[in-house]
Amino acid sequence: MCLMAFAWHPGTELPLRLAGNRDERHARPTAALHHWVDNPSILGGRDLEAGGSWLAGIKGGRVAALTNVRDMALITPTEAPSRGELVANALQCDDIDQWLTDLAQQKADRYAGFNLLVATPHRLWHLHRGRNGVTLSDVPPGVHGLSNADLNSPWPKLQSVREALEQSSLDSWRGGVGHALHNSQQAPDALLPDTGVELALERQLSAAFIIGETYGTRATTWLTLDHQGDIVITEQRFGPQGRFEGETTLGV
Repeated sequence: MCLMAFAWHPGTELPLRLAGNRDERHARPTAALHHWVDNPSILGGRDLEAGGSWLAGIKGGRVAALTNVRDMALITPTEAPSRGELVANALQCDDIDQWLTDLAQQKADRYAGFNLLVATPHRLWHLHRGRNGVTLSDVPPGVHGLSNADLNSPWPKLQSVREALEQSSLDSWRGGVGHALHNSQQAPDALLPDTGVELALERQLSAAFIIGETYGTRATTWLTLDHQGDIVITEQRFGPQGRFEGETTLGV
């Protein structure tokens, strides 16, 4: 993912609601939302170039979602593995708490910058690798947002999507946050973050929904995780210039 907002309310009937956009090159081979052939208990889209994912869930009630960190001052290791494998590994490891601790203490530095969210009905972890190192924390209850910086960084598109989720009801949350996620308006220059890329690219990436011929928003996804561990995911897919290509809803 490149932009997401999520409501985390452990101890309720619906602990997690999450919605976000995945931005990527349109030429990068991708499988739409499906039960994975090599592990049918996993539900999610899949990157067919490296084999990982940006958002997925596994039967039993664990979900994982990833955003990249965009910071030209952050050094990427030579031959760094695909960050998408973190999502797949988070769902399939035996002890998620220990696996995340190991990443935070020594193994996350193998990767380029990232944010990894991992949730069960009772706990939500956030693992961040940025220029100042690696941090692992429990996310407090409430409504939060992630883009290509740290949790709740005040980027205009993140704030608008987060506010849309905060203001929506349980019955209308998909429509409200979807409207914000599909907003293609770019932010004013005075509000742009400075991630080290050229100004024209910073402007393009400031939109919640990026429209382009070779790069843009390829999917909008809504996910719910209930107190019993049931997961439902809806995915809308888009092609070059924002062309709608289909919608799928599945559960596990």
